[in-house]
Amino acid sequence: MDRRNFMHLALAGSATAVLLPTSAHAAASPAGGLYYTREAPGRWASKVATHMPIVEVSQGKDGVVINVATPHEMKGYEHYIVKHVVLDKNYQFIAEKMFDPSKDSAALSSFNVGQYKGVLNVLSMCNKHDLWLASVEI
Repeated sequence: MDRRNFMHLALAGSATAVLLPTSAHAAASPAGGLYYTREAPGRWASKVATHMPIVEVSQGKDGVVINVATPHEMKGYEHYIVKHVVLDKNYQFIAEKMFDPSKDSAALSSFNVGQYKGVLNVLSMCNKHDLWLASVEI
């Protein structure tokens, strides 16, 4: 392929990438990644019930505590929830908990976020069905 044809193909490919819409079912994260939500489950619409993190907020003696549960079975390393991640309203990292499917029978985690106020973004990552986001107001 000569240089001229290469340039034409490169420009055509770039134009196509700009003009084609991205998936309407997945939300582009301000953090630069890709995640699914209850409202936009994309290709995993049938997986919402078992992949969306459920977040419970309570007041602990040392500040706000959030308990996170993902009602997903832990089938060893074959299919499991890899981790829960907590991000602030600007999608900056606060905390995470990794799961070991050979030891953890459920994807449950608890985080003390102190006196934090505002939106918290909680992610649940499945090894087969991607990353799921739930947001709560503290």
